[in-house]
Amino acid sequence: MADLGLHPFPWVGEGVDWITRAHRTLDDLPPAISTVWLSDHFQFDGDPEPDVWTRLTWLGATFPNIRLGTMVLAQSYRNPGLLGIMAATLQDLSKGRLILGLGAGWHEEEYRALHYDYPSGGTRVAQLAETIQLLKTLWTTSPATFHGEWYGLTDAVCPPVETPIPILVGTHGKKAIQVVARYADWWAWDGPWETTYREPYERLKAECAAIGRPFESIVKVSELTISMPEDPETFEPWTTNEEAYPGQRFGVAGPTPADVIREIETLVDVGVSHITMNFEDERQYRLFVAEVLPHVRLEPRETAAA
Repeated sequence: MADLGLHPFPWVGEGVDWITRAHRTLDDLPPAISTVWLSDHFQFDGDPEPDVWTRLTWLGATFPNIRLGTMVLAQSYRNPGLLGIMAATLQDLSKGRLILGLGAGWHEEEYRALHYDYPSGGTRVAQLAETIQLLKTLWTTSPATFHGEWYGLTDAVCPPVETPIPILVGTHGKKAIQVVARYADWWAWDGPWETTYREPYERLKAECAAIGRPFESIVKVSELTISMPEDPETFEPWTTNEEAYPGQRFGVAGPTPADVIREIETLVDVGVSHITMNFEDERQYRLFVAEVLPHVRLEPRETAAA
């Protein structure tokens, strides 16, 4: 049975407006929507972005029935040992509700603004692999020692992690997919299935087969951008992010509730067990709750038929 999540959240706004929107949405969250996901950015085009970890902690304390996810943290923005202690602390305080999403990092403006090193993409992916190994060492061994090329631990101790913290990696790149196959617990990439998700899904399946890891052992997540405009003629079937993924087009589900239902059910039928949803505004979220959620099938077709 698949479930659903919200990302980014909640729509647009900062400060008091952000808090108001959070309450308006999460106080009556439908049971099928179980997670809230936040992105990890500091600024875009010179405009500031609020810190992800502070907001995530506030959400966890304010809404005790939702799971908390990052989509995704840039591995190079925080010392991975410190990140492991932060994550263990939040996992304890939230009673096991954290999903730690990680990525290699891509937004060069932020790196330059805060004087982070910005190595090559291949180096950042290798650092991502090392970060995951370090985190799992820290969470399972005490005292923990880890010696990598970029990061390390020496007799480090961490708050106990009684409920394992799943590590999600969001990626479609060839090298990063290999990191997922070897080290990640969850994997995320954008839907819809045919336009965006299928190619890296098949690549990950092949990488798992190459190293002998069961493909089914990785939890599959799809991030689905949904657009149901009041005038279907204005529907845009593609979106882009030229800075992060030059030349890459991402599909959009819509413009009608029936189209959205079809795309979600297609993802569910190929084994996606969690779908995080992007909405342009609150009106479209409310339309989804009213006209999609009561009718969408969240069990794989074979299970539903049985």
